[in-house]
Amino acid sequence: MNHKLACPIIAAPMAGGVSTPALAAAVSNAGGWGFLAGGYKTASAMQAEIEALRELTGAPFGVNLFVPGGESVDEGLLASYAERMRGEAQHYGVLPGEARYDDDEWERKLQVLMKLHVPVVSFTFGCPSPDIVKELQQAGSTVIVTVTTPEEAEVAVEAGADALCVQGGEAGGHQGSFGNALPDPEPIGLLVLLGQIRKAVSVPLIAAGGLMHGADVAAVLSAGACAAQLGTAFLLCPESGTHRVHRAALTDGRYSGTALTRAFTGRRARGLVNRFMNEYPDAPAAYPQLHHLTRPIRKAAGDKGDAEAMSLWAGQGYRLARELPASELVDVLLREAGEAIAQGAVRLPS
Repeated sequence: MNHKLACPIIAAPMAGGVSTPALAAAVSNAGGWGFLAGGYKTASAMQAEIEALRELTGAPFGVNLFVPGGESVDEGLLASYAERMRGEAQHYGVLPGEARYDDDEWERKLQVLMKLHVPVVSFTFGCPSPDIVKELQQAGSTVIVTVTTPEEAEVAVEAGADALCVQGGEAGGHQGSFGNALPDPEPIGLLVLLGQIRKAVSVPLIAAGGLMHGADVAAVLSAGACAAQLGTAFLLCPESGTHRVHRAALTDGRYSGTALTRAFTGRRARGLVNRFMNEYPDAPAAYPQLHHLTRPIRKAAGDKGDAEAMSLWAGQGYRLARELPASELVDVLLREAGEAIAQGAVRLPS
């Protein structure tokens, strides 16, 4: 990889305003890689965030993009779901959004990343073409592709990826799988997936999914990862842009756990189980159409302080999240990882 990590901690890119320049800078300045999320914003807004981040750090950082999909959508199911959303929208005093497809300004964002020579570029929901990977590398970027199966890992390596982000089923937020069609495969747990992908390819692997404690970091490093990527662990940091209602939901004990759902965006994602998830378990595989459709509802619910119609993304380990400054959290994770490795060595027979 063109850019090396001083410490094996990466702050996952979290779209929707969570991954702020301040959060990314704090992690990068602590020796890890902070990430910005390029999804759900314009190319110009993404560029402004990159420039703001560079005012805060001279250390390497990353930006993540969503790879646009081309899968067909069942228009009948989509129309039926849109009709059901009218009642939800009326309850919150808004209109549903337009259930439309877009590519999230894919080409314009790629040009911004190349023009600004972003140190690390990662991709989710698919693999860019070999030509795009090569162009980014020629612009000085380390290219990472998020994978959820050994087959996806092989595709990404063939495309020229410098490293892979191996995302286990425990992860909060969207599953980074290349496809979005039904029926859904059972997501693979992180440690099993690491072993499978480590056997299939030989590029550096970054582990992601349910990692909250330094002992988790130690475990994935021992399993062959070069670094641990944590998202939910950073949600309560003061530098994050986590919505106040989302913050409260993570800590107030109202929610019994997490589950995977398509209800909010049309693509499977893990979050706290709330009313909206329970009432719409049969949402169609239609991303980003459902994201645009439910966006006004989610925003209005947040404005009213109602967590029951918000996408409360969180990994399975969310109860272990700590309300610490991001740089302090990185230091704590490293200390805990070192202690876990030392304890493990003591327990092994000599």
